[in-house]
Amino acid sequence: MKKLTDLLHNKILVLDGAMGTMIQRHKLEEEDFRNKELKNHPKSLKGNNDLLSITRPDIIKEIHAEYFEAGADIAETNTFSSTSIAQADYGLEELVYELNYQSAKIAKEVAEEFTVRESDKPRFVAGSMGPTNRTASLSPDVNDPGFRAISFEGLRIAYKQQAEALLDGGVDMLLVETVFDTLNAKAALFAIDEVKEERNIDVPVMISGTITDASGRTLSGQTTEAFLISIAHVDLLSVGLNCALGASQLRPYLKILADKSIFFVSAHPNAGLPNEFGQYDETPELMAEQIKEFLDEGLVNIVGGCCGTTPEHIAAIAKLAQGYSPRQLVHSQQIISE
Repeated sequence: MKKLTDLLHNKILVLDGAMGTMIQRHKLEEEDFRNKELKNHPKSLKGNNDLLSITRPDIIKEIHAEYFEAGADIAETNTFSSTSIAQADYGLEELVYELNYQSAKIAKEVAEEFTVRESDKPRFVAGSMGPTNRTASLSPDVNDPGFRAISFEGLRIAYKQQAEALLDGGVDMLLVETVFDTLNAKAALFAIDEVKEERNIDVPVMISGTITDASGRTLSGQTTEAFLISIAHVDLLSVGLNCALGASQLRPYLKILADKSIFFVSAHPNAGLPNEFGQYDETPELMAEQIKEFLDEGLVNIVGGCCGTTPEHIAAIAKLAQGYSPRQLVHSQQIISE
């Protein structure tokens, strides 16, 4: 962890881009999501991208390599939906450990290859822990506002399974990302703390929320500052924002984190907003131009891309970031005095 924090004090680290966007380029079919063991699985598996770490590891390895080649310092594992909760839709709860372990192993192998090749630029792997497709704070039934589709305990168990497998696979840090419900995130952070205590380890933890629209709030209704306050008791490496918005729309909320956070700050926005076909049109040059505002204002320590971003986007961001110093950490006394 010391090597990582030392680097963050001295340079802006670059996170990779979208895994799903790159997978779509391969135009995969149902058979790509199946192997011998899953040949007769009764449910359709197409679109379960995390499964490719088992059935098409060559594709996942290639994508990680492309992002590292583009200049990324940190790769996210292909595990955004690798919880028993999310995999229940495909009837694959029993594969959760293998999904996370293999995804971490693939990413770590590629990271080590690049670190050996460029010893002055160590590469890291962040274990991606997505928000699941359930929310603990809100009812999915407008006629029954008290109903919850998932409990805190159910989330804790699922996230603990995931964290254990990611660590076994060799990740350098854990990334609780795309947080739309802070109660879900608290379950993940609680589970991670349990694993850290049981294993007597000190693994760095990143957390990244998502502002869903121009209201500046998460889906469960929190402002950016409220989100930060809700998780500030945890010993975090970084806090940040990702997804939902493009870089220009994200900037004012990122500034709140930069002003108030005692942790390192991360941002990996989308390549703009999706068009009417759900596709992202923002070019690498245009996205880098917007990211430049983050850097000019000293808002970030870690920067990368989310939906719609590609190695071309990351290359443009990495080139830009080289010319800037990272955001300086804010101490709690400074915040109080303000």
